[in-house]
Amino acid sequence: MSEGVIYEGVLLVDKPTGMTSHDVVNRARRIFKMKKIGHAGTLDPMATGLLILLIGRATRLSQYLMSLDKVYEGSVTLGVTTDSHDAEGEILSTRPVPDLDRMAVEKHLSTFVGDQYQTPPMFSAIKKDGVPLYKLARKGKTVEREPRFLRISSFELLRFESPILDIRIRCSKGTYVRTLAHDLGERIGCGAHLSALRRTASDRFSIEDAHTLIELEECSPGSLSDSLIPIHVAAPTMVL
Repeated sequence: MSEGVIYEGVLLVDKPTGMTSHDVVNRARRIFKMKKIGHAGTLDPMATGLLILLIGRATRLSQYLMSLDKVYEGSVTLGVTTDSHDAEGEILSTRPVPDLDRMAVEKHLSTFVGDQYQTPPMFSAIKKDGVPLYKLARKGKTVEREPRFLRISSFELLRFESPILDIRIRCSKGTYVRTLAHDLGERIGCGAHLSALRRTASDRFSIEDAHTLIELEECSPGSLSDSLIPIHVAAPTMVL
């Protein structure tokens, strides 16, 4: 820890694209010069936006903060499917995009709102017999996955210029937005994949209050402390 400063609290980070959530945790450990740092919900390497880090005793808030609803904004590209359901995967098929107007797209989006079950993609960190599914997927293997319950509170169309549609979604924890993009493409009949994703909120925590890693690296020990949300503020109902 820096100059005898004891850090503990919740840190909101704006994750850049190309980094894993674990990469961000490792950078934070170097910045704060301490090991007891975790996160409350991963983001895929391609995704950007709000990543909640837990510093010191705040690691005990993990389950509470992970359970909060999330808000994402992203782009879906119609007509192209990939094995990972996002732009980082290999292309599996290309199909012509039907003639759609905004009303038709919004009608398709509305069918996803509500309680439902989602089958996690093969390219995920879920483990089967101790092996992450993405490692099996890279070997061309497919195994049965147990569907997970989730809730989509809203699924909005922000902009539509075929074949790209920009969306905003509020959903429960554990939702794979890239799989929603894939499923949307199948319902439309042309296939689709998620081409961009940004998490903008987790319940009351907003990306507007997040810090970049570069900003944190330039902070003094005192400024680092000021960047942390106190435990009792982040989770007032929790008793540690």
